[in-house]
Amino acid sequence: MTISNRGFTNVIACYYTMPVKHRENGAAARARPGTALSSDVVGPLVEALLTLKTSAEMRAFLDDLCTPAEIEAIADRWRVVPLLLKETPYREIHDRTGVSVTTIGRIARALAFGAGGYRIAAERVPSSRKRAVS
Repeated sequence: MTISNRGFTNVIACYYTMPVKHRENGAAARARPGTALSSDVVGPLVEALLTLKTSAEMRAFLDDLCTPAEIEAIADRWRVVPLLLKETPYREIHDRTGVSVTTIGRIARALAFGAGGYRIAAERVPSSRKRAVS
């Protein structure tokens, strides 16, 4: 089965050529009841995260909440953010971090069209800006 959009028969071409609508409210605009993004599901997790006061507490929570592979995936994504903000080419980011170009592209898309969380965190964490320079 093929998907056709504006003459394209390739699924990837359809995805990357579809117009992207900017959302003023980011994740809240995407949240629907019954989805993983709905506030009744994510809200308690957000509240729990906000109670943690130290790096050690956050690390302990992440260790309990996530598998080692999930923590590594989250950490990899975060390592890419400052490099993308400095407009480092994808291939150079891949060479420096080992993160796949596909994942780098997803992070770049979130930076461009997402809820703004990556940017907020990057602005508040001075160490992420320092690491992007090295």
